[in-house]
Amino acid sequence: MDKYKSRCDVPDKYKWDLTDYFADDKDFNKSFTSASSLVDELPSYVGCTKDAGKLYEFLNKDILAMSLVERLYIYAYLINDQELGNSINMERKSKCEKLLNKYTVNTSFFNSELLRLSTSEYDKLFIDNKSLNEYKFGLDEIYRKKEHILSEDKEVIIANLNEAMNHFEDMSSTMLNSEHKYGEVEINGEKEAITTTNLRRLLKNDDRNLRKTVRDKFNSTLGNYLVSSAQFLNGYVNANNCNSKVHNYRDAWDEHVDDLHLNDKIYDTLVKNVEDNVSSLQRYFKVFKSRLGVDELHQYDLNMDMAKCNHEYSIEDAQELCLNAIKPLGEDYVNHFKKVFDNHYIDYAQYPSKCSGGYSFAPLDRNSRILMSYNYDLDSVSTIIHEGGHNVHHQYISEHNKIQDVEVSSLVSEVASLTNECLLSNYLANNGSSKEEKLAGISNILNVIVSNLYGAVREGKMEREFNNLVVEGNSITKDYMNKLTYDSLVKYYGDSVVLDDYSGYSWALRSHYYMDYYLFNYSFCISVACNVAREIINGNKDMLNRYLRFLSTGGNTLPLDAFKILGVDLSDDSVYINAIKYFNEMLDKFIEIGGDLNGK
Repeated sequence: MDKYKSRCDVPDKYKWDLTDYFADDKDFNKSFTSASSLVDELPSYVGCTKDAGKLYEFLNKDILAMSLVERLYIYAYLINDQELGNSINMERKSKCEKLLNKYTVNTSFFNSELLRLSTSEYDKLFIDNKSLNEYKFGLDEIYRKKEHILSEDKEVIIANLNEAMNHFEDMSSTMLNSEHKYGEVEINGEKEAITTTNLRRLLKNDDRNLRKTVRDKFNSTLGNYLVSSAQFLNGYVNANNCNSKVHNYRDAWDEHVDDLHLNDKIYDTLVKNVEDNVSSLQRYFKVFKSRLGVDELHQYDLNMDMAKCNHEYSIEDAQELCLNAIKPLGEDYVNHFKKVFDNHYIDYAQYPSKCSGGYSFAPLDRNSRILMSYNYDLDSVSTIIHEGGHNVHHQYISEHNKIQDVEVSSLVSEVASLTNECLLSNYLANNGSSKEEKLAGISNILNVIVSNLYGAVREGKMEREFNNLVVEGNSITKDYMNKLTYDSLVKYYGDSVVLDDYSGYSWALRSHYYMDYYLFNYSFCISVACNVAREIINGNKDMLNRYLRFLSTGGNTLPLDAFKILGVDLSDDSVYINAIKYFNEMLDKFIEIGGDLNGK
């Protein structure tokens, strides 16, 4: 297993290639100048909604400006995550943030202007210029929010305030990933610093005492900064709710539900079905305890593989495994996935100061880039096939839709990644080179469901609770968050996992809390993915065709309508019951192969 002290030590073949975004600094600066000029031109279109031809001209220029500004920002974001704390990278990112805000300010006139039109005036635009129908879905989305859009001068003020104040996630990320020193441990005679990027790997070490030491040292340091972490989160939640309230929403949750065209009943149906079946989760942990052969299951044990598989996957092994796993999706899908590897879309290696975690980030006019911390284990393979699913999804959407319809709702985007994880586990369960590798394959999907169904519902519910706390005039504090986290774990874990004084600290590491209720999306999407993957694995060609149509559906289709392509209704209990049933079936299969005594 290769270890790197800095980015300079990483071979180029394991780094992402960003030259498709901008060839070099000269190209970046030239594009930045062009984007700035485009953004400066946009205010000249004030009054364009009175003329269908002028409106169409504005929309074309707007999408051109937006796509370039976004690509500049994402490029700067990616480079910054390569080496957090680097002043040059931070300055570039800040420069792009300012340009993005300038774009927001210079286009802030448009929504207010569009909403001043009467219904007859609005409808007439599409009669006068039929080309406007290319943008009709987006325009309709704006027009339906008539009561939530403010006057132009107010929108400009809000945009400027947001740019100046809302950096809570950046501050939290920099503090956690770059500024903290979490101590070090000795492994095989060599000292290794504990970082956010290698924490999960260290917590997979076979030495249980070492795992406890790593967790204790990490959380001991983390505990010193919980007051600041709570202040950052409180600031974000306050700003988020303030934004929503001034736009005539009850709060940020109300706006979130409206944006996705959902309702509280759908969320409540999801939460109820999951919380009514926490016994399945607790049974899983009892099987986990049996597999580890311990008297008590502690949180420092939870990163261990439920199936002990010592197979070390090189990056090349991982690539081959992913391509084999996704074969049920057909040759065309596999060829799209190969682009991820052939074009160097992934930044694999871990080293100090690199941003932790994994993501796929794409501008409108380019394929995404994937950041991860490769640990040479099955979990890392799972990350590749997950984030690669996002990349391929974006490829399909881009091929079948105009650029203004490339961005899809976050509610549907995770289906593409989680379906791939189901396929990976199925492939290993049937083709693993040993009993333990087969068990590892089953364990992988069990873990995915634990994280994305049970875990995401638990934490998503926490989000709603601390949001309500702030809405009611209270403040988020470290003590409140520690208790909220601890109590939620008690409810979900029961007596299957032993909690300790650090159990309430995990909230401080969750970047998702700064993403406006994104966690619930994982729960909806894993429920859908379980059903889709099972049908495709069983050879259902109709579902495969439906799924490829689903992947090609752009942002001009509402989320619930996109799910109808798959035959799924999120308000139906069966969607979640079937996902939990699948979880139990896979757990039964694991017990059967592994010989565990029913998790007792």
